[in-house]
Amino acid sequence: MKFGDVSLDEACGAILAHSVKLPTGALKKGRVLSEEDLGRLREAGYSQLTVARLEAGDVAEDAAADFVAARLCGDGVRAGSAFTGRANLFAERPGLLEVDAAGVDAANEIDEGVTLATLPPDALVAAGQMLATVKIIPFAVARSVLDRVADALSGPPPFRVAPFASKPIGLVQTRLPGLKESILDKTSRVMAARIAQVDGRLLGERRCSHDAESVRGAVSALIEAGADVVLVAGASAIVDRRDVIPSGIVAAGGEVVHFGMPMDPGNLTLVARCGRVPVVGLPGCARSPKFNGIDVVLRRLAADREVLPRTLMGLGVGGLLKDTADRPLPRSEVAKRMAAAAPRVYAVVLAAGQSRRMGDVNKLLLELNGVSLVRRAVEAARTSACEGVIVVTGHQADRVTGAVAGLEVTTVRCDRFAEGLSASLATGVTALPEDCDAALICLGDMPRVGAAHMDALIAAFDPLEGRQVCVPTFQGKRGNPVLWGRRFFSELAAIRGDTGARHLIGEHEDVVCEVPMPDDGVLADVDSPDAFTRLLDSENSDSLHGRG
Repeated sequence: MKFGDVSLDEACGAILAHSVKLPTGALKKGRVLSEEDLGRLREAGYSQLTVARLEAGDVAEDAAADFVAARLCGDGVRAGSAFTGRANLFAERPGLLEVDAAGVDAANEIDEGVTLATLPPDALVAAGQMLATVKIIPFAVARSVLDRVADALSGPPPFRVAPFASKPIGLVQTRLPGLKESILDKTSRVMAARIAQVDGRLLGERRCSHDAESVRGAVSALIEAGADVVLVAGASAIVDRRDVIPSGIVAAGGEVVHFGMPMDPGNLTLVARCGRVPVVGLPGCARSPKFNGIDVVLRRLAADREVLPRTLMGLGVGGLLKDTADRPLPRSEVAKRMAAAAPRVYAVVLAAGQSRRMGDVNKLLLELNGVSLVRRAVEAARTSACEGVIVVTGHQADRVTGAVAGLEVTTVRCDRFAEGLSASLATGVTALPEDCDAALICLGDMPRVGAAHMDALIAAFDPLEGRQVCVPTFQGKRGNPVLWGRRFFSELAAIRGDTGARHLIGEHEDVVCEVPMPDDGVLADVDSPDAFTRLLDSENSDSLHGRG
């Protein structure tokens, strides 16, 4: 890849290295410069730019990121589409993150231009949570580099989310004189919450005297009742393999697998087994809801992963948890991590207009290859990465609703549809659920917009990196649909008149991200009989030549 300063006469088709602010709007870094862009730059007084230009054998940053990400995804993991050289990996289900650290290290050592960052191994993850990110540092890397990365990742994919097995789990608590029942009650609540975090259920609890025979009876009773795991919280901490709790487990037919672990809090954890059933002697810190060693053990057991001596003794590095700021309550921990989840984007399909320029015909009900325009728009949104679809009706609402019958959508009626586009927009935005992070505002009369266009906009959305409004472009021209972050919902709902939100894009240019598209489908709407005729001709031509 060539990188450096060139004159504007040499810059067409090159990649802009640094963002440039112009009176007519900013040109963002990474943009492939067109003649129109260069004209704007000349008018603003620029004579040269810093650019990058790909050479033979180079792979552009997004394609390179997608290439690497595709080789990382094991069971329960999916990759998002790359944007600005970054491709994120997400959990497809809740569970325990398994990471081949050696594979990740090997990939990172290939070339400085290819980087991979992950959550720690054995992290508790929620569905949709981000697990890892691939970042291509320059605007392109050599194909030979990617081939070496592929070789380093030629084995099983290094990421997998092991699902939790919804195990019934039993709890034993022992008593000594002076130990308050309220402490046992609190421990029961704390452990029930821990068990729920790994999709298990508290099968039952037995409270007994702090002696080996009583522990034997309680453990045996819970195993007979169907417990897949038994947890034992002693009134006194375990200090030796021959102490009360391990002795009771052995008396129940069990064997001690390992006592002690290099994780603090959690040192005095005991792992045993009665036949197929793991039995865990809990350390005193298990009575606290804060993250500690028992959480690591319980997560592995809930995901049907063995807890061996080498497993426990391998937890020393990073195992000092005492007095650190990263030990929140378990449920708070999950909530914090969910902030890194894939954004929840909903599509709002505006289908309330009166189609005045079409005469007596409602353009949304016109059919293309036997499918109405509005249904095509909704089907595209349904097959995209959007969480859900809201269809705003108004003019001929019953007929439009009928046109999308059978599709999993929410329809809302705009009674003020005669006031214009803004009324439909406000109706759609106010119908969005509270957990919505962004809205993709789609027009029902753009039948060439597909799921791939929408997914590219969703992949580009990243408020933390300043990409809060994502606008599709083709050859430098902006089109639709437009993705808006949640912070703009109130402004969108406040627009008045027969106008869209184009002026808001101008007012918030600093957080606007232009997303280049491979075709002009994001520019083509059907607003007149001539436009529909051209669309039919185009579709017939594609069919004749085997396209589409």
